[in-house]
Amino acid sequence: MDNQQWTHVDDYFVSLLVPPDTALDEALAGSTAAGLPEINVAPNQGKLLELLAKGHGSQRILEIGTLGGYSTIWLARSLPANGELISLELEEQHAAVARENIERAGHSAHVTVRVGPAAASLAELIAEGTKPFDFIFIDADKEGYPEYFTLCLQLSRPGTMIVADNVVRGGEVSSAESSDPRVKGVRTFLERVGAEERVDATAVQTVGSKGYDGFALILVTS
Repeated sequence: MDNQQWTHVDDYFVSLLVPPDTALDEALAGSTAAGLPEINVAPNQGKLLELLAKGHGSQRILEIGTLGGYSTIWLARSLPANGELISLELEEQHAAVARENIERAGHSAHVTVRVGPAAASLAELIAEGTKPFDFIFIDADKEGYPEYFTLCLQLSRPGTMIVADNVVRGGEVSSAESSDPRVKGVRTFLERVGAEERVDATAVQTVGSKGYDGFALILVTS
């Protein structure tokens, strides 16, 4: 099997289980037109995020890495009417595109996009005494994952679910000799998760239209 077949399978799943959606299509088109990198989650992965957050009964969601707001829209759809989502984005241009996409999709009333380095934004949320989040999605620079995880624990409660994307790195994550700073960041993150007594976690490999990758699923237990 190869990437082409994985993509065909993803397309098949999407054709049956993820109906065409104007708001999401426009979000992708708007991001592409603005020159944003095409590194959004796949549609079936976006739907997975929505189902995980909704099934978890999430009322407060934190996202690290907004890009053009595609995954933000998926997550926002899981929220109840009084829910809140805060998304952190480094680049002002990306945030501007995301805000337009989120508003067009009808979710601007309960979504806030903060601009700045994620670690600094997380520290600000902690200093502000922000209430714990129910669901956290980490999909940003991999070098920052270890610090983001440590800070996210301070914004969590027992029962908070944390999903960290792109942890397989095409299989290179298992190589201790890798010189890739992104691989090193993910390895340090996973080691930190594995040593943390306040969480229960696993990681899953995936294949699909985005290639060979995977995610970590972390439940805060205490």
